[in-house]
Amino acid sequence: MAGAPLLTGGGEWKPKNIISAISEIQQFYVIESKGQNIPVEFLTLEGTINFFKMGAGSGFTEAVFVFLLFPVFEFYLVPFVFHSTGSANILLCTVPFAFLIGNTIMCFYVSRYYVGTLTRKAINSLFLGRASILFMKSFLMYALYYCAAKLATPERVWNLALHLNQEMATDFYYGVLKILPHVIPATIICSIAMLLSAFLPYGSAYFLDRKRRRKQNNNQARVAGH
Repeated sequence: MAGAPLLTGGGEWKPKNIISAISEIQQFYVIESKGQNIPVEFLTLEGTINFFKMGAGSGFTEAVFVFLLFPVFEFYLVPFVFHSTGSANILLCTVPFAFLIGNTIMCFYVSRYYVGTLTRKAINSLFLGRASILFMKSFLMYALYYCAAKLATPERVWNLALHLNQEMATDFYYGVLKILPHVIPATIICSIAMLLSAFLPYGSAYFLDRKRRRKQNNNQARVAGH
């Protein structure tokens, strides 16, 4: 097709971060949307693995961010430091998920480019890498907090409090007992949020693709009718 940019060289892309990966996908989309037919093998096995690794790296960073900040905000800062309620409480509780939400929004954005064989292959690799890590981390996080909540009997909590700081043992003991009933429900919400962030971009890409195909079929039927 005249005016369509050409791809040359191998397909061994090595995006440095998720922004770089999305930029590469945008380039694939521009080329394929202009009608240039590119064989799916142009994105080689190494290139596919690089997109998968980038998605996995992004998912790992997001999961670690949630894993480290979630207990600090949910079980310490919000109930004992800020004493927040209502909308302020909701806002503070979303802080650990900021990175997760940001990257999920970018994945929703890139799902609009789910067109063409090469672009689809790159997006599938990126999304699959990210989703697989978030899926595993969500269950790992739930399992760890579930076990911790079940093992935290009053006797064990008191012994731990005495071991950490005898002067603050009483405050620590009653503080842990106060938050203990909320650990598992909060962890379930956290795990569900990670799972939704992992798989909703797939749903968005599928929905937009179906909508695009339906529109194309309707246009073709309209033209054929004339």
